[in-house]
Parts: sequence; C-alpha cells; structure tokens
Amino acid sequence: MHQHSHSHQHERSQASTQALRAALVLNAGYMLVEFVGGILTGSLALVADAGHMLTDVAALALGLFALWFAQRPADPRRTFGYLRAETLAALANGITLLLISGYVLYEAWHRLSDPSPVAGAAMLAIAIVGLLVNLLSAWMLAGGHDDDLNRRGVYLHMLADALGSVGAIGAGAVILLTGWNWADPLASVLIVLLILWGTWHLLSDSIHVLMQGAPARISLDQVAQSMRDIPGVLEVHDLHVWTLGAGNDVMTGHAVLAAETDLPRSQEILALLREMMHDRFGIEHATIQLEFANARGNCDDRRQAGHAGLVP
Repeated sequence: MHQHSHSHQHERSQASTQALRAALVLNAGYMLVEFVGGILTGSLALVADAGHMLTDVAALALGLFALWFAQRPADPRRTFGYLRAETLAALANGITLLLISGYVLYEAWHRLSDPSPVAGAAMLAIAIVGLLVNLLSAWMLAGGHDDDLNRRGVYLHMLADALGSVGAIGAGAVILLTGWNWADPLASVLIVLLILWGTWHLLSDSIHVLMQGAPARISLDQVAQSMRDIPGVLEVHDLHVWTLGAGNDVMTGHAVLAAETDLPRSQEILALLREMMHDRFGIEHATIQLEFANARGNCDDRRQAGHAGLVP
C-alpha cells in the first residue's frame, strides 16, 4: 500500500515535470522571438510583451524547481521531507499574480484618465500569436492541476496571459474599427478582475495547506464516524487529517476499544481501520493509536500504536 502511494506520487511528479518543461520551452522560445523581433523592428510593444512573458518563464522555472526540490528525501531535520516546497511555490506565484494585477490596475487607471494612442494592428497581431502560445501552455498544464497547487499556480499564470491576449484582441479590434483608445484599459480591468478571482482561491488554498488544514475532499466528522462504525471501536478522539502536498494526505487519531478486547481482535480492528482509511478516504499515511476503556468507561494505560503506512 505504501509502495503504491510512492509509485502514484512518482507518476504524478513525472507528468507535472513533463508538462512544466514543455510549457517552459514554448514560452521561453516565444519570449526570445518577441525580444529579438522588437530590437530588429524597433517595436517597443514587442519588447514590452517579451518582458511580460518573462514573468511566465519565471513562474514555470519556479514550479519546476519546487517539483524537483519536493522529491528530496526526508532527513533528521525535515522529517516530513520537502513536499511543502510545491505549496510554497504556489503561494509565491499567487503573490506574483497579485503584484502584476496591481500594476495593471494602476496603469489602467492612468490610461482611463489620459488615454494614450495604441497601435491597434500591431497589438492585434501580437495578441493573436500570444494567445496561441498561452492556450497551448495552459492545455499542457490543465490535467491534474485541481489538487496540485504548484501546477495550478503556473496554470493560472498561463490562463491569465491567455485572458490578457483575448482582451487585447478585442481591444485591438475595437481600436482599429473605432479609434476608441479607452478599450485597452477597460479590457485590462475586466481581465484583472477575472485573474484576481482565481488567484484568491490559489492563495487561500495554499495558506490552508501550510496551516495544516483538513483537505477539502475529506470531512473529519465522516472519518470519525467511519472509525466508530468498525465493530469494536467505542470512541474516537484526537483526530487530525492534513496534507503534505498533492496526493499526500496524513491522518493521526486514537481509537478506544473495550477493555476485554484481546490482542488478536485488536490487530483485526486495526487492519479494518487501515483498510477503511485507504479505500474510503484515500489516506495512505495514517497513524492510529489503540486505547482500551476500563470498567468506568475511561481509558487505561494499555496502548498499542498501529501504523497504516509510514508517515514520510
């Protein structure tokens, strides 16, 4: 069971690494094309957009580094290993998205009060190519990002740029047809509001993981009730469920058995608890402490620690 957990984690890491590498190569390549093209043609718009794509390249590089770093084995000082590196990378990407959004809103405010002339045709061409690059990158990162905060953070960067390109295409078309330069900052504001919605959820989920909150898919009450439903379990207490990273949920708890429960029966109950944690809740790493109630209904000092898997 524990070996299966590590195998699944390895497959997930490989898939995420391949997706992040492909997106990194794609975005870095297009960034260089834009920068060189801007220098050769004297286009400030191309150079500026290349600078914007640099933030995507940095986000992808950070995501890859975090994924690699998270695979380092546990040591005496980091007994849980380095899996939280992915969550920290997601938090960093979320903060970066907030800073970028704040800068865009600041620029949009100034342009709304004093609209600047925009080269609609060049803006439209750049936005169309950028949209294709961002959509392809987002598509590569889309699968499996729901419970992978690191991958979701990079995915949101790609999606934010894709939305930016869509807005730029719309604004460029409006400017070309009507000459209405306010379309550019207005589109930017709408896009930023959409980006902030996703970023808020990314940040709140990252902080929730770092605060060792229970995974959203697991109800602590349901875990406790499922343990009590095992014949022979009288009560459950000191129950904790948290996550180290995507696909690495951890559980600890105490199960109280009747005082007359013998050793073979207690081991049978422990096996049932272990199986239930795996089959119903997908928890591979669980530590269950068995306690025995005395005649007054309190726990005596005879205890057994049962480990369902090994906590990394």
